[in-house]
Amino acid sequence: MKVSSLFLAAILLIGLAACSSKDKVPAFRESPGSEGSERIIVGFSQIGAESAWRIYNTKDMQAAAQKAGIQLLYTNAEQKQENQIKAIRTFIMYQVDVIVFVPIVQDGWRNVLVEAKDAGIPVIVCDRKINAEYDGLYAGYVGTDSREEGRQAALFLRDKYKGEECQINVFELRGTDGASASDGRIEGFRDVLDKDSRFRIICSESGDFMRSRGEEIARKILSEGKGFRIGGENIDVVFSCNDGMTLGLLDVLEKHGIPTGVGSPVTVVTVDAQQEAVDRLKEGLINCVVECNPEQGDVVMDLAKRLARGTEIPKSTIVVGKVFTEYDDLSGLARRKY
Repeated sequence: MKVSSLFLAAILLIGLAACSSKDKVPAFRESPGSEGSERIIVGFSQIGAESAWRIYNTKDMQAAAQKAGIQLLYTNAEQKQENQIKAIRTFIMYQVDVIVFVPIVQDGWRNVLVEAKDAGIPVIVCDRKINAEYDGLYAGYVGTDSREEGRQAALFLRDKYKGEECQINVFELRGTDGASASDGRIEGFRDVLDKDSRFRIICSESGDFMRSRGEEIARKILSEGKGFRIGGENIDVVFSCNDGMTLGLLDVLEKHGIPTGVGSPVTVVTVDAQQEAVDRLKEGLINCVVECNPEQGDVVMDLAKRLARGTEIPKSTIVVGKVFTEYDDLSGLARRKY
């Protein structure tokens, strides 16, 4: 028999208190279900709230759980893997039906996944992937194809510079190293551009998916006093693994009067497609935005129900995104929710 909702909520308040320095109490949602029926309980560990994309991804997951009649136990790991591992272990201790987590990095999950498997609790990996060596320890993955997102960014650049024979210097702004979203986008980006000798990556730096880091990196480049150049070479292209870092970088460049985007010497390509980035695209300050679709909740909750009934799920479920470019008519594009 499942632990009652009120009791489970109470013990989670104690058991997860150490998981966050700022949000010491995890959010607990009780969703309506059929009268007299036992509701499915899903434990959800999110990596943080570092961007508009991430905040909306969490809200989408919570709304989907409520709509599906699922009780969702939510914790914010604040970008710390150790907090996620603590949260997952607490979910195991209190016998949730399914565990869902967004892994901050790809490595370091074996022990806790073995514990979940031994407890008979299926796990869904969401949004970011983990290493293939853990394939037998989780039920399935739900999220976008980060490698394809990187490929789409590079394909736009290849088409944009079609017919030009000059060298094109690329500044690459990575996300968190070890995170599949960053690693996959970089791999996909290079899959395409490595085959085109005109493109040369003159610098690659990690901004940890943070807007503040994008600002810091831009200030660091400009502090050399040679404009938006690295090692004395012009930056022709900025490829950024997420909108947050891109927007931070652009904020600083704009303050220093350095133009970007359509008609400027600096082409900007970014991934996520949050509203602020789409607005900059419409203004001509960004050239291409590759969407990483945050609306994954309905798919996750449907799969969680199937797992709770003992049904197998696909090993990988890809959520598809779009690509928006300077050549598109964006006048009819609906405002985004993030």
